[in-house]
Amino acid sequence: MAILKFTASAVAAQITHARSCSTFLPNWNGPIDKPALILIVGNGVHLRSNGIDGSTTRIVTTEQSDPSLAFANGINPFRDSDWMARRQMAFRDLTGQFYTDFLDDVQTLIDRGQGAIRLATDGHSIRVFVRRASDFLIGGTYEVPSGLGGTFRVVLKDACDTFAIVQNCGNCADFDAMQPYRVPLDALKELEDRRAA
Repeated sequence: MAILKFTASAVAAQITHARSCSTFLPNWNGPIDKPALILIVGNGVHLRSNGIDGSTTRIVTTEQSDPSLAFANGINPFRDSDWMARRQMAFRDLTGQFYTDFLDDVQTLIDRGQGAIRLATDGHSIRVFVRRASDFLIGGTYEVPSGLGGTFRVVLKDACDTFAIVQNCGNCADFDAMQPYRVPLDALKELEDRRAA
């Protein structure tokens, strides 16, 4: 799992642009009728509005970038000399456009005063990642290898960029009574993908 970090003010500007438009870039399934954010992986990694306002004829592309877009920290070709290596660490050889459905989730974090927006990616899926459970109700059920040849079902209590704090849940009473503990982020396997604000 890779964590992409964006400056909240830059993402907020893209959300504002998307919400000011009445026409939107289509996704792979056809026309879109609502504002959204698109993650572009190509010449850097950036979030941009899906809105079309007539002020530019540029289309979404992985070949060119605009320095005013919301670039991921460390993956900005206008500022970071090692941006390509960092992009490959997060996405391997994948490039292209990822149409997201988390605009409202990100707006909630911005409204709560979050200074940075973090997205978690496994190279194929993108989801909002939060620093503390109090920032956003993470919820969901995860699986963690036990080291004893099996797995525990857990709930995510808290997290940072490198590890998570989890609590056993849905196992036998003895295991569920254990105190929360730390696990590497890569050890989590999500069983349910439902977030609530």
